Amino acid sequence: EVDALNGEPGVRSARYAGDEATAHENNKKLLVALHGTPLEKRTARFRCVVAIADANGLVETVEGICNGALLEDERGGGGFGYDPLFLPQGMTRTAAELAPEEKNRISHRGQALAKLLELLQREP
Repeated sequence: EVDALNGEPGVRSARYAGDEATAHENNKKLLVALHGTPLEKRTARFRCVVAIADANGLVETVEGICNGALLEDERGGGGFGYDPLFLPQGMTRTAAELAPEEKNRISHRGQALAKLLELLQREP
């Protein structure tokens, strides 16, 4: 979710540049859309929402968010998707430059799944 783009690409992030687009093509389209936007206006976040429903009537959602900003150029060879452009809040390295253990500690998916596990452990 990119604030300067009214939340785009949002849930269509994997298909932002088209149904068959590569991560690099998605990143390129994002950079074109943000051209001329200063770093302080390039705030963005990764968001993961997990929904669960069971036969006992449990219906819940949990959410994890990793805030940051988008750089003007890709950096790093790790991760996938928008990681080479995404600078997590409070960090000096992109998500693609972080070791897997570091990235997992701040991951939006990891946060959501930790909340889901906590929820499931509370349920009878």
